[in-house]
Amino acid sequence: MGYKISVREFLENRNMDLEDFYSVFFSGLKRINRKLNLFVVMEKPGRASASGMLSGLPVSVKDCICVKGMQSAAGSRILEGYRPPFDATAVRRVKDSGGVIIGKTNQDEFGFGTFSVNSGFGIPKNPIDPSRTCGGSSGGAAGTAAALEYPHIALAESTGGSISCPASFCGVVGLTPTYGLVSRYGLIDYANSLDKIGAIGKRVYDVALMLSVIAGHDSRDFTSLDIKPEKYLNSLDAGVKGMRIGVPKEYFGEGVEKAVAECVWKGIKELENSGVVYEEISLPCTEHAIPVYYIIAAAEASTNLAKFCGMRYGASEPVSGSFNEYFSKVRSKYFGEEAKRRILLGTYARMAGYRDQYYLKAMKARTLIINEFKKAFKKFDALVAPTMPVIAPKFSEIKRMEPLQQYMMDILTVAPNLAGIPMLSVPCGKVKGMPVGMHIMGNYLEEKKILRIGKAAEGLE
Repeated sequence: MGYKISVREFLENRNMDLEDFYSVFFSGLKRINRKLNLFVVMEKPGRASASGMLSGLPVSVKDCICVKGMQSAAGSRILEGYRPPFDATAVRRVKDSGGVIIGKTNQDEFGFGTFSVNSGFGIPKNPIDPSRTCGGSSGGAAGTAAALEYPHIALAESTGGSISCPASFCGVVGLTPTYGLVSRYGLIDYANSLDKIGAIGKRVYDVALMLSVIAGHDSRDFTSLDIKPEKYLNSLDAGVKGMRIGVPKEYFGEGVEKAVAECVWKGIKELENSGVVYEEISLPCTEHAIPVYYIIAAAEASTNLAKFCGMRYGASEPVSGSFNEYFSKVRSKYFGEEAKRRILLGTYARMAGYRDQYYLKAMKARTLIINEFKKAFKKFDALVAPTMPVIAPKFSEIKRMEPLQQYMMDILTVAPNLAGIPMLSVPCGKVKGMPVGMHIMGNYLEEKKILRIGKAAEGLE
């Protein structure tokens, strides 16, 4: 039989020969990876389980999420060779549900980037056009979801848009859940108050299924919400008639390519034909999102990365010189350029004399952004906008960008990430043959609503 089927068809076929399937699957995966460099580590499983909600389904894991006995380096040479003695909670729940871990996907080092060009293990390439980026930082996850013709779901992670961005650039579906809905235990942190584990797949069904598996309280994570997980598949086909969506005008403003905006507006009109009522609104705090995000995220990152100093954690060198000389030697050698830049930025923002001027002001501005979203959700079921302001850039274009220009690419995703609300990117069309993502943002713990809207929008491309 043929194995180029959907996740849903795979799970419904209870008589499948899993040994034969994985032989075919890994042959195809290796061929793809030689061309696109989507994986840091690949591991063919032993006997796959045919029971549980995921029932033998292949699942890839972003390199910053720990898998027991499998190198988990967060895309950084400073952690090369680290094999955790435990599973992240999300990974454990996947395994307990019958999912099969097939390897670790490539990413920007510790999540530092929008284009996955900052990995210590080479650059993953977009399967639609290998001269272009997959997006970041979950580039390998989205690229795998797009490239594989076989059933598969990717576990990914977002700090400032690292699920939505690559999903948009690769033309797949990316779900970033409410902060705290999925346990962060076993995640190699970028910024603790922003990191969220989510899913990327070909269809809305795929990410809703994965969320049903990994969501729920975990006593080992103090940020985990003490709530009962829901069955996110139950209301997917409930329709969207009568639902209200807000369309923030700032998300269609300066920097957003005209063709991208037109593509998303076409999708909004299609949703209107399905029964959605939309209204244009204003979210003026959007203009502050980039500086607020990069101050907070860099400050938290510089703290988290301080432990990788060549003593207890991370790579080491023969001890010589003073403490400062030794630590500087190790960190200079094994951290990439972007990691060093963010460590310096974050350390500066936390220094005495600058903490009040930058970090505390950023935290106050974050509260304003959160309150602005809360106000909008009193009236609307969801907000809809472009996921990214452009289609996936070519690597030659990225090389010409200054760091600040690269940071500005996150303008549409950092505000909802700062607020910790759930968001879903679904393909809604193409520009110059490359996919455009529609971003559907919801109120806290209202994943079911955005998944319903996403399901209605599916197929607009």
